[in-house]
Amino acid sequence: MTAAPRTRVQRRPVHGVLLLDKPLGLSSNQALQKAKWLLRAEKAGHTGTLDPLASGVLPLCFGAATKFSAGHLDADKAYEATLQLGVRTATGDAEGEVIERRPVPAITAAQLETVRQRFLGPIAQVPPMHSALKKDGKALYEYARAGVEVAREARQVQIHALNLALGQDGQAQAAIKIEVRCSKGTYIRTLGEDIGHALGCGGHLTRLRRVQTGPFNQSQCITLKTLEQMDEAQRLACLLPIESLLSGHAPVTLPSEEAGRFLSGMRRRGPWPDAPQVAVFGEQPRALLGTAHVRAGELIPVRLLSPVEVAQTLLQKPVEGAPNGA
Repeated sequence: MTAAPRTRVQRRPVHGVLLLDKPLGLSSNQALQKAKWLLRAEKAGHTGTLDPLASGVLPLCFGAATKFSAGHLDADKAYEATLQLGVRTATGDAEGEVIERRPVPAITAAQLETVRQRFLGPIAQVPPMHSALKKDGKALYEYARAGVEVAREARQVQIHALNLALGQDGQAQAAIKIEVRCSKGTYIRTLGEDIGHALGCGGHLTRLRRVQTGPFNQSQCITLKTLEQMDEAQRLACLLPIESLLSGHAPVTLPSEEAGRFLSGMRRRGPWPDAPQVAVFGEQPRALLGTAHVRAGELIPVRLLSPVEVAQTLLQKPVEGAPNGA
């Protein structure tokens, strides 16, 4: 029996940011491709990966939003994690094989506070072998799978806030509940392993969830399951505008004639104070044109939408009353 031909998805221009609550078991790219298919989007990318064993906030950028996604890679992140004590694994999480078991000593609140203070502020981390960090053009996890240990230099990261609480994991094993807000490049698996080492018994993560990245938090996110249950208009209504990626930029609005010149790449002069990051909008109709910086009264383009993209964003109207949540 001949299989029925697969229906080809008709792609379309889609512009904006989808805050996805990534489920367990999917890579960031698998989650992106699923959302891209549901929206029938031509172009998409994400702003930093989450491991398959991690869930939570994953901003997905569509269309012209991909032009501004790189700036979001530097955003601070917040996580919740569970560290099972007394068991070390090869990967620092539940995916790896057990490499050591140790008894868990009685841990007092005072000891836990001492360890918490030790990991606050600037700390040095050695990137784990099971990571996507590159060495000579090859990801570290590729070396690890081949049984090769590569020398890695410690990197400075910043732990802005850290909360540790004694508890148990889902299998009634001694555990530490971790809440952390940190700079980009922080490996939470490594933080968990280092905390376990400081407590004298080792440990590995059994749960990891990202609850915030930059200005975006988990309450704003939508699940793939909810997205699947929507019609196309409702899915489009879940997208945040492109400028949601530019929350740290000073806004400048240009009248129509000036907007057209700026959009063609020309510098404009005006009464603006110097600013390193500016989001530039057209006045009538109001639409994002791109980013710039201001120096000595001159608005200097940095990253621009094309006139076609501007027109498409204006046509992409949200549907009132559409759900926007998990």
